[in-house]
Amino acid sequence: MDVQAPLDVTLGTTSLTVRECSRLGVNSVVRLRQPAGADLELRLVGRPFATGEVVIADERMSLRIGHILPPGSGDAA
Repeated sequence: MDVQAPLDVTLGTTSLTVRECSRLGVNSVVRLRQPAGADLELRLVGRPFATGEVVIADERMSLRIGHILPPGSGDAA
């Protein structure tokens, strides 16, 4: 159980053209598909594992897990 595995938190997703990406700069705003306040997705080795919300714990941004997804739910990245 001490094997390290990549763990990613997905804030949201969107699609941009290369032209749109080339116009991004400091203070640009990228609109995401997810509504404000939606749960974030936690991925373990690229697969959906859980959902949760951002919290501040000991002056660090953290994720409070609200739901563990059943095995095989979602699609692999």
